[in-house]
Amino acid sequence: SFSSIKSRVLIIIKEVRKKERKKKMVLKIYAPLFASSKRAVVTLIEKGVSFETVHVDLMKGEQRNPEYLAIQPFGKIPVLVDGDYKIFESRAIMRYIAEKYRSQGPDLLGKTIEERGQVEQWLDVEATSYHPPLLALTLNIVFAPLMGFPADEKVIKESEEKLGEVLDVYEAQLSKNEYLAGDFVSLADLAHLPFTEYLVNQIGKAYMIKDRKHVSAWWDKISSRAAWKEVSEKYALPV
Repeated sequence: SFSSIKSRVLIIIKEVRKKERKKKMVLKIYAPLFASSKRAVVTLIEKGVSFETVHVDLMKGEQRNPEYLAIQPFGKIPVLVDGDYKIFESRAIMRYIAEKYRSQGPDLLGKTIEERGQVEQWLDVEATSYHPPLLALTLNIVFAPLMGFPADEKVIKESEEKLGEVLDVYEAQLSKNEYLAGDFVSLADLAHLPFTEYLVNQIGKAYMIKDRKHVSAWWDKISSRAAWKEVSEKYALPV
């Protein structure tokens, strides 16, 4: 009947409009000024993905607002909202962006399963071995004075030693490859950018990078990438 045809047509039109709306939805990244969020931001820029930023003031405790906890139940940053889809944890966001937009920009995941394995391996190394001592240095040297806490000199000394040991492993790896996972830039390299920027600038321990020939060359290459320069200019660190 005419009415059933009409209703089917209306349903089809509704579905088409829904798909069009989804296409027009721009990704939103929360708290772009902070270091962890910059892992996601630099990946978006590398892949040429349009996105909007939503500021979250951690100093004012906005990450504990009910609206924010509705999308990130742990009250941490960053969060990526892609239409109805939400994902948090910076390295998980990086992987999601690189996979979803694999056909555009540089392939940051590796072209073979073996390369992908190396990318995942070094991403895990960054998260479990490199980041913890560097975070401890950041908290004690950069943030403790700002928040009125005394720096823990014992933690600073131990963290520098631990980070030095990790960087010695990096030096050996980078003497064989141009980048951590091989001779191609990947998420594993990009993940190091935000906090290493602290290390060479605000923390004042650039020698830890510069005194290692291959690590220094690697850092110069990744930190001079156009995407990272854009992140540094547009989303200057809050401290």
